[in-house]
Amino acid sequence: MTATPEVFISVDVEASGPIPGEYSMLSIGACLVFDDTQTFSCYLKPTSDRYVPEALKVTGLSLERLRSDGLDPDEAMQRFKVWVEQVAPEGARAVFVGFNASFDWSFVNHYFHYFLGENPFGIAALDIKSMYFGAARSTWEQTRSSEIAKTVNPRKKGDHDALHDALYQAELFRLIQSQLMRD
Repeated sequence: MTATPEVFISVDVEASGPIPGEYSMLSIGACLVFDDTQTFSCYLKPTSDRYVPEALKVTGLSLERLRSDGLDPDEAMQRFKVWVEQVAPEGARAVFVGFNASFDWSFVNHYFHYFLGENPFGIAALDIKSMYFGAARSTWEQTRSSEIAKTVNPRKKGDHDALHDALYQAELFRLIQSQLMRD
């Protein structure tokens, strides 16, 4: 039996609050985990006026500016879907990889289904925190990115820019896999 080829895609989002529907996804950043020269990023128009001040503060994003400069969410999701399909062609499985994937996944999944009626990633995501938790046999507290960085020594850092964070996550994934998941 031949396994379906898997294309691991690191995805990060910035949002105006903790849950989709009530709050908006404001930006998407993505890259291939094993070829981080292949990237996608965009800013989205907000779908809601609700926001958590701290969420906007850490990203430096403004709902007002995104209303004029962001893509309509349906266009943004269509562009993201096309990119995913280009980097994970027919016959390959696109695997959503995230750091604290449950957060990013919830927004991406909601937006794909709400605006396009389907999600090219299917119904699951791979969480880097969980991957590290198992590979390092760590405590949950030790799965914070700052703690993981002390073990695997990445060159990049996260800064709440969705594309920068996707690139950082991809590096963490590769380092965890190469340093901690040896046979």
